[in-house]
Amino acid sequence: MALGVVGRDPEGRRIVTATFVAFVPAAIVGVALEKAIRDRLFGVWPIIVAWAVGGVVILVFARALHQRGEQSGLPLEAITVRAAVLIGLAQVLAVWPGTSRSPVTILAALLVGYSVGAAIEFSFLLGLLTLGAATAYDLLKHGKELFDAYGYLNPFISFLVAFILAVIAIRWMVRYLQRHGLEIFGWYRLVVAAIALVLLITNAV
Repeated sequence: MALGVVGRDPEGRRIVTATFVAFVPAAIVGVALEKAIRDRLFGVWPIIVAWAVGGVVILVFARALHQRGEQSGLPLEAITVRAAVLIGLAQVLAVWPGTSRSPVTILAALLVGYSVGAAIEFSFLLGLLTLGAATAYDLLKHGKELFDAYGYLNPFISFLVAFILAVIAIRWMVRYLQRHGLEIFGWYRLVVAAIALVLLITNAV
């Protein structure tokens, strides 16, 4: 990708371009609707709904996609602008709290024809850009409070550790999903939504 930026690797340039294209829709919607999202969707009931709906969607598509097989999907190097736009539009759904950005983008990449490995890797790259930009945007608005409370070293160490662990997690997830598929994440979301619903109905929380 670095070579692609300087014009020395066409495949790297294609991945960089696709990542930025996929980033744009969520960036526009996130900035435009930030206040509305915080005021209306950062609540228990909207999040429970997102957990439940997301779980059902994953279960509907996951088994068929897994049965399709790893080898039938396209590699990351073959990513197109059209596919990036579709994945980026899917990522817009993740501005709804509780939707989970990674499953949304992974599922979208699988649905437009990419392999499990390519879907996870592209989701990681897109997340790095999207969450990095969101962090930078938040730092511009609230950075002074953060650094006054924690200094500069602690946030830097946290970012570095989180990045390293994310890379390790991605390597594990690629291997896991190639063998098992996405179903476990769908069931997980439904179970968590059900537990939260019971706790609320019984006034336990």
